[in-house]
Amino acid sequence: MPAIALPEAWIRRRGAFMLTCGLAAAWLAGMHTAASAQTHVVEKFYRGNSISLVVGSGPGGSHDLYARLLARHLGRHVPGNPSVVVQNTPGAGGLRAANYLYNFASRDGTAIGMFARTVPLLGLLGGSNVQFDPRKFIWLGSPASFQNDANILLVRKDAPVKTIEEARRPDLPPLMLGGSAEGGIGNDVPIILHDTIGLHVKQVVGYPDSPAIFVAMERGEVHGRTVDLSTVKSVKPDWLKPDGGFRVLGLSRAGAIRTCDPASGVAGRANRARARKERGGACADRAR
Repeated sequence: MPAIALPEAWIRRRGAFMLTCGLAAAWLAGMHTAASAQTHVVEKFYRGNSISLVVGSGPGGSHDLYARLLARHLGRHVPGNPSVVVQNTPGAGGLRAANYLYNFASRDGTAIGMFARTVPLLGLLGGSNVQFDPRKFIWLGSPASFQNDANILLVRKDAPVKTIEEARRPDLPPLMLGGSAEGGIGNDVPIILHDTIGLHVKQVVGYPDSPAIFVAMERGEVHGRTVDLSTVKSVKPDWLKPDGGFRVLGLSRAGAIRTCDPASGVAGRANRARARKERGGACADRAR
């Protein structure tokens, strides 16, 4: 969904036994009778119980959509068929949710979390806002892959620059890009673009989550943001239409950065032929 991100699910290590054994036992039950005893223990624990799925963003974001889709089906795959309840905990780009899960959430296997893929790295790097050790979480998996995604630079059509070339000129107004917490993908990608291609940007950080940044773009508080294409397609698909009021200035995928022609919405002339041969085609094709 990230962006790149795309989200990853974690569970407190001390409470991992019940849920991980439950998922494993459900899978093994049809393969080996020895799993039946373990299944019975886990089923007894979860029957009539519920699992809290802590999400590091507010309602309406792509992480929230992923979480609610997962919550709809996860309980059927855990012995005892517990209900799964989404608990939105936005703030600091997912750090607030990670801190909550680590320090306050139940440790008996009835609480799991879904964060941006950068959160574990932020935990390792540390900082005043980090109050968890990612090495004491157990990774369960991810509901999506970045393999067929791309990170895009999405701006309002009334932004002061219309192309990447103009956005690199220091004599023109900077692009005001919204972000959340320091270390988040939406904050780091503009810095990388500044350092690698000289993008002239000014960051406005501190938004609690991705939906808040989208609202800031709608209100004109910022010109745009860097964000995963899958996120925009999930929560703001109309923004990718020709009359949507926004444009994609560039995209990055698999280590390559491409500019986009704002008039036609396709990859820059130098990259057009190659882009059409690759999966997803040109910028306009990706946006559909």
